[in-house]
Amino acid sequence: MFREIIHMGLHIALPAVAARLGFAGRWKRSWAIMMMTMAVDLDHLAAEPIFDPNRCSIGFHPLHSGAAIVIYLLLTGIPRFRIIGVGLLLHMVVDGIDCIWMRL
Repeated sequence: MFREIIHMGLHIALPAVAARLGFAGRWKRSWAIMMMTMAVDLDHLAAEPIFDPNRCSIGFHPLHSGAAIVIYLLLTGIPRFRIIGVGLLLHMVVDGIDCIWMRL
């Protein structure tokens, strides 16, 4: 349960820190947009079971695939979509940390 609490905390805290540091003039709006990128987890609904605490989402779910991550990286290069791209990449980083932690 400790891992899940840390995981969810990072999904909230990391975008908050990134918004504060990277988008200081509009950090509240930036953080809110990054929080909305959590909708990327809707791809978990296509999995069986929907939630498996011992499954690494990176590379398993379609919106957590290598191709999707490349698209998220490309979004950071387009000013209009930069915040969305950053939010999605941070989500992947947190999920990647969880994958590493699972293997320890």
